[in-house]
Amino acid sequence: MEKYKVGMISLGCDKNRVDSELMLGSINKHYEITNDPKNADIIIVNTCGFIEKAKQESIDTILEMAEYKQKHKCKMLIATGCLIQRYGDELMESMPEIDILMGVNDYMKIHKLIMDFIKEEKRVRVTNYSDDNINEGIRLLTTDKHTAYVRIAEGCDNFCTYCIIPKIRGKFRSRKIENIIEEVKHLRDHGVKEVILIAQDLTFYGMDIYNEKNLHKLIKEISKVEGIEWIRLLYCYPEEITEELIDEIASNPKVVKYLDLPIQHISDNILRLMARRTDKKTITDKIKRLREKVPGIVLRTSLIVGFPGETDENFTELKEFLQDYKLDNVGVFKYSREEETPAATMDNQVEEEVKATRERELMLLQKDVSKELNKLKMGRIYDTIIEGRKGKYFMGRNSEMAPEIDGLFYINSKEDIKIGDIVKVKVIETLEYDLVGDVCNEFGK
Repeated sequence: MEKYKVGMISLGCDKNRVDSELMLGSINKHYEITNDPKNADIIIVNTCGFIEKAKQESIDTILEMAEYKQKHKCKMLIATGCLIQRYGDELMESMPEIDILMGVNDYMKIHKLIMDFIKEEKRVRVTNYSDDNINEGIRLLTTDKHTAYVRIAEGCDNFCTYCIIPKIRGKFRSRKIENIIEEVKHLRDHGVKEVILIAQDLTFYGMDIYNEKNLHKLIKEISKVEGIEWIRLLYCYPEEITEELIDEIASNPKVVKYLDLPIQHISDNILRLMARRTDKKTITDKIKRLREKVPGIVLRTSLIVGFPGETDENFTELKEFLQDYKLDNVGVFKYSREEETPAATMDNQVEEEVKATRERELMLLQKDVSKELNKLKMGRIYDTIIEGRKGKYFMGRNSEMAPEIDGLFYINSKEDIKIGDIVKVKVIETLEYDLVGDVCNEFGK
């Protein structure tokens, strides 16, 4: 019997991407996977429900796929993920185009739900939910074959006042080290050279199952896996970064000297209103310590502007912080007023026009900082992973660049290099966010 074709559209963060890959991995033997939803018998939209912009994108995508369902061969539309977890009952009523609605911890049930729908043709909303569960299993990668995200924990216990994630994803729960290592070995066997560790908060890893912060031990174990060349860390809260973790980053040659510190703001007043468990001194001291122990470390952060109560003085303090500390990469987001969060009911909400102005100011400031830092890289030689080709240039990333969120390395080469190769590249030109370079005669690994 001919297999049904399944098309997946994954929205939102890297953690959502892992969920999509787990779903595809769990159904891969039963269905043919297609990248073109127009050719799909079954379309799955894995949604994001974090902020207003993401929610709107998810709804628009579902509606677009509902049109495909009418115009093309699609027989079934499935919506999963955070938006469904958060608003499933309302969407069940308001969007009859969706045949199956499924929250964040039920992904391994997807094949059975499809089979049930084919037999009964009855819409269903899966309501079973346990925040003790962690989705694990074989994944079908949607990244370049040499790079993969590895989620080491699910959920969050921080309860920042602007964030709905703990209510959607549940309490923080770590995966066992042996399960993570087994997954990394499987990824290695399929050509992965770079693993990117993700969670809502990497630095809390192990506290729930080992009664201690164990990120540094996990990294050490992953680095023992032959064939894994780079280990990258995303989302480490500064106040939770231990000396053991800093030492592991500094001494382990497989750990790229790159760290994502999602600080969100620098004003003590705003950090307190956000219910962040830190303050300006802790953040700046940790940045200084990281730069002292790991010379040349690249630091990325994300910032929120326009949080309730953010004054001109608070914003000026944030600008001065960026000017003084010159972080390598910065993402700036306008505060999104999310229902069911404490911040949504706070006084002194900031006008949208002010948020937009502040966002532009920070991005322009960071643009100049990035350009200045890139100029210092002229003549340097970097190990660079090749990801594709555009015109006369190969495209890649050095260890200072995380995929899809940082810059790119445009590379001249007369050598026969392949996607996934790690080669040495000398910087010959710097742009605002990107680099241009020549492959050196001496190849990397």
